[in-house]
Amino acid sequence: MKRYDGYLLDLDGTIYRGNERIEEAAAFVEGLRNGGIPYMYVTNNSSLLPEQAAEKLNRLGLPTEPRQVMTSAMATARTLAEEKRHESVYVIGEAGVKEALREHKFRLVNEKADVVVVGIDREITYDKLAGACLELQRGADFYSTNPDVAFPSERGLVPGNGSLTVLLETASGRKATYVGKPEPAIIEHALEVMGTDRTRTLMVGDNYDTDILAGMRAGLDTLLVHTGVTTKKALARYEKMPTYTADSLEQWMPSP
Repeated sequence: MKRYDGYLLDLDGTIYRGNERIEEAAAFVEGLRNGGIPYMYVTNNSSLLPEQAAEKLNRLGLPTEPRQVMTSAMATARTLAEEKRHESVYVIGEAGVKEALREHKFRLVNEKADVVVVGIDREITYDKLAGACLELQRGADFYSTNPDVAFPSERGLVPGNGSLTVLLETASGRKATYVGKPEPAIIEHALEVMGTDRTRTLMVGDNYDTDILAGMRAGLDTLLVHTGVTTKKALARYEKMPTYTADSLEQWMPSP
């Protein structure tokens, strides 16, 4: 078993399910902490502030600092800041994406925007969508925090940010640039923050189509755990396999 200097970890389905932690994952993270091995949580949830994500993990008994969290909103703001060609943003989204953009000194505007950024917005209105569509028709660049078309709720699967983005793509005739998993950009930003080499970092997740593909596209080894979305039967249909698979993180103990 190869030793790794750092780990990137998905959250829902990997570390917890809803509001219940996965005990094997909790023991695994404790092993990382005790071994002094760097790790970071990587999530497509653009609504959360890193402080909120850390608060939930702490509440579940997983000691976490906000600096150990990379959301798709944070990765989107970092991507735009690195490009240095946008100043004003028309944003659809919640606190997570708005605060990430403000942290990088972007102006949030209602018109004449350099770029439209779309994140999940559970208070979406027709006017918000119409405004974004008009800005895109005027030539604003188009970015989406993540392509998740649906996400689980207490009531079942509900529309995700990918659904909002597709609506705007259809209405405007423009295609969005996605940043979250399975795109590699969010992984690249997490590696920059954590400071580990990609050849010595393992991406861990439960969803082949997001977590594992993102790790593969960023050049990382990957570990798929069968504690969430992708079952063994479903995995068998894919041509390219993860580097490793495990029924749970109990089968993968980190080596310092």
